[in-house]
Amino acid sequence: MVVKGELLENRVRIFEDWDEVFEDLYYGKEFEDYLELSLVEAMHLADRDEITVEDDDEELSPEELYERFTERDEEFPQKYAVYADLRDRGYIVKSGFKFGAHFRVYPRGVNPYKEGPKEQREHTQWVVHAVPQDENFTYTDVSRAVRLAQNIRATMLWGVVDPEEEVTYYRVEHVTP
Repeated sequence: MVVKGELLENRVRIFEDWDEVFEDLYYGKEFEDYLELSLVEAMHLADRDEITVEDDDEELSPEELYERFTERDEEFPQKYAVYADLRDRGYIVKSGFKFGAHFRVYPRGVNPYKEGPKEQREHTQWVVHAVPQDENFTYTDVSRAVRLAQNIRATMLWGVVDPEEEVTYYRVEHVTP
């Protein structure tokens, strides 16, 4: 069954029949009356024909969605390329905003919402930041990202997107000699 979402600024909300999208596939953030999806989550689900998205009661094609999402977020193309690559590999991908990166990634087959004591809950494997191939960083930028990932016992990955939207991952770690 394809569920319907509504585009609201930089999010997509689903008001009916969101159980399968959230509980089986771990997309979005569940609220009492709706499921909220980020733009990359909505795009990925639309590309897979799991949802349709409407804006002002007009159903948008995946091509129209990509264009609108890119207008709303200049980083959308590289974020979506990395998000889709990770999801297509079977990983659970959630927002990494509070960790200073685009995504946090859980191993395949885990439940990122597992209840219980912190020691028994599933743990983020990687913190991933999506960047275009021609992006420049300072050593301070890289060091800060690595430290933030290290603080949550995760590995920092840079998802570098080339002009053909192919993704190459680089692991950056802090080493004490």
